[in-house]
Amino acid sequence: MDQFALEAIERIAASPRAPYETITVNRLTPIIGAEVAGVDLSRDLPERQLAEVRRAFLENHVLVFRDQVLTTEQHKRFGRLFGTLRALPVEDIDGDDPELVVIKATKASRFVAGDTWHSDGTADPAPSLGSMLYITETPEIGTGGDTLFANMHLAYDMLSPAMKAFLEGLTAIHDGAIPWQGYTPPHELPKTEHPMVVRHPETGRKLLFVNSGFTSHVVQLSRTESRTLLDMLFGMIAREQALTCRVRWAPGTLVFWDNRCTQHHAVWDYYPFSRYGERVTILGERPAA
Repeated sequence: MDQFALEAIERIAASPRAPYETITVNRLTPIIGAEVAGVDLSRDLPERQLAEVRRAFLENHVLVFRDQVLTTEQHKRFGRLFGTLRALPVEDIDGDDPELVVIKATKASRFVAGDTWHSDGTADPAPSLGSMLYITETPEIGTGGDTLFANMHLAYDMLSPAMKAFLEGLTAIHDGAIPWQGYTPPHELPKTEHPMVVRHPETGRKLLFVNSGFTSHVVQLSRTESRTLLDMLFGMIAREQALTCRVRWAPGTLVFWDNRCTQHHAVWDYYPFSRYGERVTILGERPAA
């Protein structure tokens, strides 16, 4: 890694954090992710504990809750503590609950959702705040199906001052049809222009806001220039391990991640075995440059 990257990592890793009193927070890496213990998500969370979960979420961007036994309504109730749940169109969903998305892969699957670096729903005018995935079935082989998460604050901070200044004047198109290439989408999909550098709406920190799953091109550049720039940024996200944490799933695990400042990649390394989970998504707001 170059000097810009090393300095950015040191700044984030050394940032002071107050202790927690009602929960235990064990960081997965110095940069992103934490396992949270002492919380039973099937019960109502006391206000003090909820406030600490919120702080842990903003500090770590990805929270892992182990050994949870949840009904669908308890899962959704926890999600609603952070905002309104997204209700998908009827033709988009698996089942009869518009607020719940089934994440399932079996021997019959020919592709899986999230098998590339992306952030959920950035083609929407107001992308989501975050997602909560609750896994109840992991591959029978006993391993596989991990999810990688990357910190987009650090991705921005690792860039040179000249590149940061260049990107802050640019916007990019996020196209919901990109994941459907080769398939027929169920309905008309959104396409939205967003700044390439935005601020987190709660912390005010700058972050890189492009992803290979939905970003098609940079508006202000030629096709060749756009492709070169995006490939450089996408390659950095895929290559730089310092950006990432790795979550190993087990039955009864719920992971809550911040779609505003992370990307994730679901590793499909368990075919022909199966995995099953259910996800709720919390509505967000339009990103601000």
